[in-house]
Amino acid sequence: MKKSQSIVSNMEKKKSFHFLITISWLLLLLVIWQGIVVGFHVSDWILPKPTSIAQQLYDMKDILWPNIWQTLQEVLLGLCLSILLGAAVAIIMDVVPIFHVLIRPLLVISQTVPIVAIAPLLIVWFGFGLLPKMLVVILICFFPITLNILEGFQTVDPNLLKLFKTMHAKKWQLYQKVKFPAVLPYFFSGLKIAVTYSVMGAIIGEWLGASEGLGVMLTRATKSFLTSQLFAIAAIIVGLTFILYTIVELLQRLVAPWIYRKGEKK
Repeated sequence: MKKSQSIVSNMEKKKSFHFLITISWLLLLLVIWQGIVVGFHVSDWILPKPTSIAQQLYDMKDILWPNIWQTLQEVLLGLCLSILLGAAVAIIMDVVPIFHVLIRPLLVISQTVPIVAIAPLLIVWFGFGLLPKMLVVILICFFPITLNILEGFQTVDPNLLKLFKTMHAKKWQLYQKVKFPAVLPYFFSGLKIAVTYSVMGAIIGEWLGASEGLGVMLTRATKSFLTSQLFAIAAIIVGLTFILYTIVELLQRLVAPWIYRKGEKK
């Protein structure tokens, strides 16, 4: 018991140490950035100082939240639907092998067509509301989730499946007891990829037609050559993506903690 507590304590210390190194490294990069801009007298419209970006964020505080919330709605709704749709399609392809042959090429094709070519069509078909932005997010996030779940199904131990079948386990029991637990690491890997693309998908949708959102703010800042504002909005997008990624990691720790235990043992 004492040994396991000591291992856990050492792991927590190691994580804290890594976190401090990461924060220190990021702060050092910001200091170097500030020093270069100030030292070489670079104009803010070419490359703004980190302090100028921070000031811009403070100046925009009253208009930021409504735009962040608009983009966040598109991202969260699109992600949730991507997970449901991706899981459903992957399960159907696993249950009925012929669908694997029929649907897989369509999944690949969906990723070869540029989103910037599809997004205007979605605007034409569904208007300028929330739906076309959600669909852009779904088109971007659906593929990695579906593909990773399929990969997970293919790595399930066949001997374990045979054992459950000899015990007369039903189809849904095979999924509940064997396949779903085995697929979780792959599902979360796909979700981590999807969540990093989701914000970008919402931004692309807003570029092509919206009245509110971070994409709209980004477009206006670009057209007005407001470089400090452009960097400030980009920082919010990066921060939002990082928060979503961290939430997925926390969910993975809660739902499938054995994944991290295996990694820590290595």
